[in-house]
Amino acid sequence: MLVMQGVCKSFGATQALSEVSFSVSPGEVVALIGENGAGKSTLMKLLSGAHLPDDGSMQLAGRPYRPMGPNDARRQGIAMIYQELNLAKDLSVEDNLMLGREKHRWGWVSRKEQRKKVVEILELIGHPDLSPTRLVGQLSIGAQQLVEIARALLSDAKVMIFDEPTSSLPKKDVDRLFAIIDRLRQQGIAIVYISHFLEEIRRIASRFVVLRDGQVVGGGPMESTSDPEIVTMMAGRSVENQFPKVPHSIGVPVLRTQRLTGRVPSDVSLELRKGEIFGLFGLVGAGRTETLRQIFGLDKTLFGTVELADERLRSTPRHCLRAGLGLVSEDRKTEGLAQNLSIADNLTLSDLSPVSRFGVLHLSKRTRVVREWMQRMSVKARSSEQSIGELSGGNQQKVAIARVLHQNAEVLLLDEPTRGIDVRTKADIYQWIGELAATGKSILFVSSYLPELVAVCDTIGVMAKGRLREVRAADAWTEQDILSVAVSNE
Repeated sequence: MLVMQGVCKSFGATQALSEVSFSVSPGEVVALIGENGAGKSTLMKLLSGAHLPDDGSMQLAGRPYRPMGPNDARRQGIAMIYQELNLAKDLSVEDNLMLGREKHRWGWVSRKEQRKKVVEILELIGHPDLSPTRLVGQLSIGAQQLVEIARALLSDAKVMIFDEPTSSLPKKDVDRLFAIIDRLRQQGIAIVYISHFLEEIRRIASRFVVLRDGQVVGGGPMESTSDPEIVTMMAGRSVENQFPKVPHSIGVPVLRTQRLTGRVPSDVSLELRKGEIFGLFGLVGAGRTETLRQIFGLDKTLFGTVELADERLRSTPRHCLRAGLGLVSEDRKTEGLAQNLSIADNLTLSDLSPVSRFGVLHLSKRTRVVREWMQRMSVKARSSEQSIGELSGGNQQKVAIARVLHQNAEVLLLDEPTRGIDVRTKADIYQWIGELAATGKSILFVSSYLPELVAVCDTIGVMAKGRLREVRAADAWTEQDILSVAVSNE
């Protein structure tokens, strides 16, 4: 269905892709794997019409394929579901799904005709929050991800590309998505699936292709290739321990919430101790993200208090920053990073004091500090002055984490910090989290990925319907126990 041969793409002096060949057949699911910055997103942007290749050829359904833009690619049968959400949050679910392809007659939108089509797709997705009339901005990040998927399903696609589609989805919605993909595969649609979760890839794909530094370095059938072999292809070296543990001791309580109540969280009381890694799990809508936002002063607190070192925190981000709290937002595109600013600007925004004096910014010192962080976090970019919006999602996430580390916060609120991060960098992040705990930092760690919570955290709390249901030492939980509490109606 799709054949790409010898494709090359450069951005200035940076060679993003070099002689890349890739193919996918009707009814086949091929996994495209690689570290952040390996070239996966660039390759898919060529396919989806966002960029033109410098060299090489593409064929779609046996015909030469060279789209002149995303609309042209869509008309020819390419549907792209990006990891970063591209939604109009002030419009309804229906308007987002039909944007650019409204059913109309004589300039008037035929609501009845397009509503029927929208309802059919939403029934296929099967998520209770996805009403045609609901504003997208009112939905959780996970539900918004499903709107992106539903929009792609509306097109009459020959090839569908899923770029990290499950990064914000709970297990129930992941299972639903895989059932949809299996149905599409049976209909003869060719599917390219990009993910850093090897267990997902094994479940959904029959074949894989590995990119590293813009080149194809390996591939083959999933069933005959082990995880360590795939990781070695991705990283160029073996990754001995995917969940490194750093010895650290836990001290006195540092952060306390007392009956914290807001729009979603209800009566949440938790205690985070010095040097502790406290994991917070819950399904979409459970209130994990909202709890972190209230602690940091981003969402209004209706009742309850937050105390840091036995002193009550004022509910404003400015005060929380000055008190020693740092937040990595789940939504890095609109909250975690300023997309139009440079890497250097973003990395130092939370704390300019190390690179300024008497209100004067020392650019050379800032450049040196930022380059050190980029090297430490393995951020792939042309320079520290490159716009954040030009980086891959994984490299953006590294900058978001580096910003909080640069800030030298005593309490770190990490909301899905490994979302969209490759296997090797995940291991690095777990190592950094352990090292931070060993220096006495306290970490509140929200994640939807149970293996990392169980492996990395000292304590795990499970939320459901806005309430903190149960807290135990991490070694007292199993993944099944955590899920059981998360879906409980008690």
